[in-house]
Amino acid sequence: MARPSSAKPTAVQPSVVPQLKQYVLTEKLGSGSYANVYKAYKKTGVREVVAIKCILKSSLNKASTENLLTEIELLKNLQHQHIVALKDFIWDSKYIYLVMEFCGGGDLSHFIKSKRALPERIVRKFLQQMALALQYLRSHNVAHMDLKPQNILLTSASNPVIKLADFGFAKAVFEGDELQVMRGSPLYMAPEIICQKSYDARVDLWSVGVILYECLFGRAPFASTSFKELGEKIWDSKPVELPPGVQVSDHCRDLLLRLLQRNPDDRISFDEFFDHPFVDLLHSPSPSSLPNAKAIVSDAVKKDSEGDYQAAVQLYCDALAFFVPAITYEKNPAKKEALRMKVQEYMGRAETLKQLLKPHRKQGDTLDRTLSSDPDEKLAGMIQEDTPELLAAIRLIQAAVKEEVKEHYSKSLAHYEMALGAIIRLLPQEPKGPRRDLLVQQVDRWMSRAECIKSYVAVQALDTSSSTGLSTQEEDDTQSSVMNQCCVQ
Repeated sequence: MARPSSAKPTAVQPSVVPQLKQYVLTEKLGSGSYANVYKAYKKTGVREVVAIKCILKSSLNKASTENLLTEIELLKNLQHQHIVALKDFIWDSKYIYLVMEFCGGGDLSHFIKSKRALPERIVRKFLQQMALALQYLRSHNVAHMDLKPQNILLTSASNPVIKLADFGFAKAVFEGDELQVMRGSPLYMAPEIICQKSYDARVDLWSVGVILYECLFGRAPFASTSFKELGEKIWDSKPVELPPGVQVSDHCRDLLLRLLQRNPDDRISFDEFFDHPFVDLLHSPSPSSLPNAKAIVSDAVKKDSEGDYQAAVQLYCDALAFFVPAITYEKNPAKKEALRMKVQEYMGRAETLKQLLKPHRKQGDTLDRTLSSDPDEKLAGMIQEDTPELLAAIRLIQAAVKEEVKEHYSKSLAHYEMALGAIIRLLPQEPKGPRRDLLVQQVDRWMSRAECIKSYVAVQALDTSSSTGLSTQEEDDTQSSVMNQCCVQ
């Protein structure tokens, strides 16, 4: 909750715990420039645990008063699952009290430090939740302006959900608005705040990039010992580099580097951020997850019954990408378990269809004769040494057949496609005769096999890797099962 010098308190806060008639204040959760936050619960009625932010009136100067009023006004109107809720605010002669939703997992900064760095799967889950909150703020023309791990709270220590907090620097920002007052925390400030003193809501995207970097690598990208050093690092023309030795996915890398663009005009836009495949808000747990899954799986069942198995497998996996967040979103244990069982049923059917689509070989049948190497060997024997490129293509076809027999379908397809490309290019130069006739006959068979394998490779590639947001180990196991069933390793 640290504030820049413009918002420093004018008086020192006493160490005595404030008293409220309606609440019992227990342990201190944190402190800032002009406020202490305590865990508390109601003395009467339902014993609801809350967090109470106690602001000493005498410590408020003009800037901090404005920040406080902004925070109260915004939180009164902002109600979202990933924004800390303001339940009430009370005042007496000494204090102003903000009664807030209690988040038992501490803040993201402590969570990162306790883990040193976070797995990409968890980071993606948190980022998705942060994006949902920012999308909601965006719809209300609000910019947070002080995004940092200390202002992102976790609902619990295990299976946490994140909540944006501390809206003291937030501001209603409309398209085209530019701000000049410095606000935020230096380590997470966008370059245009520090170096240009003119900025807009896009500063939140830079802060998201810094937070994403810190989650993945355990430290902020521009950690410095002084404000001057920080400014030099941030406004350096050298592109941001990711630490060596830490592997991140291509989508994650792309998003990170697009967020950490020093020039706001080069930075990813809000719409692009919300649509980015690493964020993937389409598959975030929501009330629409289950209806979307049901609609898609209905189409899958229809294609299945019509015998269009490839389309059916695609649709089953598309549906699973919505079923998994639907499981996360569902709070009723019985309904959650029923969904899991249904997911397993659809996974089983998708796997069965994949086996039906597999290019099987049976000894002695027509397919085996098609794959027989005898015609290929005959062709190889008919090709003279003056056509080495054609001979090499035939040998590559033979390699494709061997890979197919071993069920290395991707390698087999690559060999078929390379060989066929060369043969089709050379075929017009081939003189009429038995060799040309046999070559034309075999090309038709090879193309048929290549197309069959290509269809199956497409089915192999189907996965539900975009399904994120699982909140329990059991659901993690469900996701792993989905991945294993819909992706042939």
